[in-house]
Amino acid sequence: MSLKSVNDIVSILKAKAVLQEPPLQNLLQCWHEIVGDTIALHTRPVAIQRSVLRVATSSAAWAQNLTFERQRLLIQVNQKLVTPVDEIRFSTAEWQISPISREKQEVALITQHPSYLGESINLSDRISEDTSLAYGGQPTTKVTTKVTNTNDAFVRWANAVKRRSHKLPLCPECQCPTPQGEIQRWHVCALCVAKRF
Repeated sequence: MSLKSVNDIVSILKAKAVLQEPPLQNLLQCWHEIVGDTIALHTRPVAIQRSVLRVATSSAAWAQNLTFERQRLLIQVNQKLVTPVDEIRFSTAEWQISPISREKQEVALITQHPSYLGESINLSDRISEDTSLAYGGQPTTKVTTKVTNTNDAFVRWANAVKRRSHKLPLCPECQCPTPQGEIQRWHVCALCVAKRF
């Protein structure tokens, strides 16, 4: 019988996975790497129970958005864990921000959302557009600062949507104009992704 040093014993136990880190701690350390910085700002793994990973989200919108991506995230999470999980559930129930982390947390910009188009329709802005064609009149350009009736508001909105959608790529499934971020994230538009679930 030979005597071994404490370091030798610890290294043997680690090799046998006796002193292995709990899976949640391991996941917390690499969460930014798995989901990316934007999603990591709005999510936090809170528990792994019965092969189900529970993730807290900052809002219901984030929970729903990530539910569409759970299969992709499940594959990435399981690559980092020794014992794989079968499912991921997203909820706002356990989301809490401490005052310290609130100061450190960066504000995620709306421009990072996959459906962001790079411009917004604001009816109070001065927009020059042709509204007379919609009523069968002669083409004239009208500059307005205030919406005077619902027909003008609708025509203004419809023209803005038309101008905006001409630049967008088409969804491969439904052939509708789709924001580039949705195509990059899901390879289809958000409506086609939602139909899958």
